[in-house]
Amino acid sequence: MTPAELDRLMNGPLADLSDPAEVVRSERVYEGRVWDIRRDRFRFGDHELERDYVDHTGAVAVLARSADDRVLLINQYRHPIRSRDWELPAGLLDVDGEDPLAAARRELAEEVDLVAADWSELIVFATSPGGSDEVIRVYEARGLSAAPEAFARTEEEAEILLRWVPLSEAVEAALAGRIRNSILLVAVLAAHARG
Repeated sequence: MTPAELDRLMNGPLADLSDPAEVVRSERVYEGRVWDIRRDRFRFGDHELERDYVDHTGAVAVLARSADDRVLLINQYRHPIRSRDWELPAGLLDVDGEDPLAAARRELAEEVDLVAADWSELIVFATSPGGSDEVIRVYEARGLSAAPEAFARTEEEAEILLRWVPLSEAVEAALAGRIRNSILLVAVLAAHARG
């Protein structure tokens, strides 16, 4: 890191600093059904380090917000945590070259049979930067109406439950620790903070 970069990091506006290390070797060590595990060897200062991480396609999520300030939550089974958790309509960026906003529109229609007239980017965040390169882009959707066609849902999505709740109730549940889905937590707290 240069002295100027260090000064900007320590004294400038609070912001992450892009600092790509030189990758000496990169290999996929596990190919999964949804995402892979990658092992990179990279130069860091005077050393070479090796790290394994989830090589993720990235994802989008949608905070669907009604005119009376309610948000649409979905509940579905998530096997890794052995729980039915509340979350937002969301999905992977797994269509080659698909624009994130187009993916968000697709997910809103596929998961909850809605379309929206107004879209804005709410927040972008890295879910677990120490172990995954996943970045989630959350959009806020307003001006909601029924999608022209209903989608058939399979696997865990076949049992999705929908619930409209006041944004204030979602924030209270987040702060009380009754909901744990990171995307939902970040989105409702960001929406609350922005008003």
